[in-house]
Amino acid sequence: MLRAGLTGSIAVGKSHVLGMFAELGCHTIDADKIARDVVAPETEGLKSVVATFGDVLNLDGTLNRAKLGQIVFGDETKRQRLNSLLHPLIIAEQDEQIRELESRDPNGIVIIDAALMIESGGYERLDKLIVVYCDPEIELQRLMNRDGLSREAAQQRIDAQMPQEQKKKFADFLIDTSGSFDSTRAQVVTVFEQLRALSN
Repeated sequence: MLRAGLTGSIAVGKSHVLGMFAELGCHTIDADKIARDVVAPETEGLKSVVATFGDVLNLDGTLNRAKLGQIVFGDETKRQRLNSLLHPLIIAEQDEQIRELESRDPNGIVIIDAALMIESGGYERLDKLIVVYCDPEIELQRLMNRDGLSREAAQQRIDAQMPQEQKKKFADFLIDTSGSFDSTRAQVVTVFEQLRALSN
C-alpha cells in the first residue's frame, strides 16, 4: 500500500483536497479526527493533558479546546509539551488504521492528512508527501472567515506554525489552492495519477 502524507498550514484547504482524493478512490485518514479521539473522555491522552496543564475540562468531562488553546498557542514550550504527549498516540492510531486498510486493499493508496506532519517528523515513515498551500493573504482571509477571528488573532495562529515556504521544501508534490475549485481539482487528479502509477 502506498502511504502519502497530506499537510499544509492552517486554512489552506487541506480537508477540501483530502475529500477530492477520497472521491478518486484513495483511502483517507484524518489526523484531526484521531487527535480528537485520543483526548476523548476517560482516555489516557486526556488524563495526561489534565495532569500536565491542569483543569482544561468542560463540565461534561470533555476537553475544553479553547481553554487549552489559550494556554499553549502563545507559548512554544507548552505547545511542544502538548505535542510530545499526543503525537505518539496519534501516530500509533494512524499506523493501526493503515495496517487495517492494507490488509483489505494491499495495492491501494492511503492519504494521511495531518497539519503538523513535518514538525512531528511523522512524514518520515510515509512514501510521499503532498503539501497544500495558498497565497498568504487568501490563507489569512479564509482563517478569519472560518473561525470568526480578528486579523491579528488569525495572523498569530498562522505565525505559530512552520511557514508555508519552509513546508514546501519537504514536498514530493505541491497543490496550490489559491485559484478556482476546478484548478485545485486538476492538480489533485494529476498527483493522484502519479501516485497510482507508483502504487502499481
